Amino acid sequence: MNKIKMSLVAALAAAAATTGANAGALDNILSNPKLDVELRPRYEAVDDSVNKDASALTVRTAVGVKAGLLGVDGLNAQLQAMSVDHFGLVNDYNGLTAGNAAYAVVADPAQTRMTQANISYSADGFTGTFGRKMLTLDNHRFIGNVGWRQMPQTYDLVSAAYNGVENLNLLAAYVSRVNKVVQKTVDTNDILLHASYKVSPELTITAYDYMLASFADHIGIRATGKVKLDAATLKYEAEYAIQNDASLEEGNNGKPNQDATYYKLAVDATASGFTIGAGYELLGEKGSGTNSFNTPLATLHAMNGWADIFLGGTPNEGLEDITFKVGYSAGELGKIVGIYHSYSSDVSNSNGDDDLGSEIDVAYKYKINKGLGLLLKGAWYSAGDASFGKNDVTKYWVMLDYKFHAEL
Repeated sequence: MNKIKMSLVAALAAAAATTGANAGALDNILSNPKLDVELRPRYEAVDDSVNKDASALTVRTAVGVKAGLLGVDGLNAQLQAMSVDHFGLVNDYNGLTAGNAAYAVVADPAQTRMTQANISYSADGFTGTFGRKMLTLDNHRFIGNVGWRQMPQTYDLVSAAYNGVENLNLLAAYVSRVNKVVQKTVDTNDILLHASYKVSPELTITAYDYMLASFADHIGIRATGKVKLDAATLKYEAEYAIQNDASLEEGNNGKPNQDATYYKLAVDATASGFTIGAGYELLGEKGSGTNSFNTPLATLHAMNGWADIFLGGTPNEGLEDITFKVGYSAGELGKIVGIYHSYSSDVSNSNGDDDLGSEIDVAYKYKINKGLGLLLKGAWYSAGDASFGKNDVTKYWVMLDYKFHAEL
């Protein structure tokens, strides 16, 4: 592991420990400090049918501290540093940085970053936050932290949230920069508006307007809920959104025309540990606009298959994803889930083709002890019509995740 990066993480851990040891002397600055540590080693293998097979053994090391600030009720500070490192014996992969370009992509290059550094103030149901922060909304389809990758996506922002009315949650945020997963920062000028109201356990209604500068405005409505029956519990989600011309501009990048539509409908039924489900998702074709329906700030790995075939964007012809899911929770023995995806385009391409392939995803999750978990995961994608330029892809993962929390 890179000594410089380890020293940075060690220094932050030592600083946190020192804070705890000298809490009495620092009461006027920091109070009730809490330490969070995560170690996440992972092996990933990729066969993309084009490049050399990739093998990557990487580890995420994260150290974070939260504390009250200056003795003011509701005033808090948060710091988190994260390092991603690989082991020299197993690093034959394209990390989307210099070197190893002949191998398949594993988007986990070695890097170190301050992932969170923010100050917040909470009072009477209101919370204001300034600084760098992870932000996720709803199911991560539009705004996510890409937590699957070893280095997550974070946002430099100013936000205001309000939950002072029972069952009502409001959020407004201005984002000046997005810190992507692969050593890349994107200056932006985005405004995010989000509101949700829980009518009952069976229905929560969410409305949003995500104004992404020089890309598009996302305006949508979402309904989710759980319905308990005699022998089963039904969980559903229904969502509709449109992408309109961008209201905001970043620099001199212009305001492209956009006119695309999004639909999603999914339902799961759970009984006696078993879960079965089906879903339909449509990211519409570009129509008269510049792009098809795309969600550039999403946690895309969680959408449209774990093989990440559509990570580079929705085809101009759009994407229709029909899913079927089967899962079983065996209590202390863990959980297993399998998902089948059938992909097609919204409209046929110039060759009259519309088959974008299919995929099978399987994952097994086991809790070894209170702080340590194991994940075994695989994805098998079979390409459809050759005119879409996709290739068969197989991916495997073996991952351990250890988390430690302490009050200092």
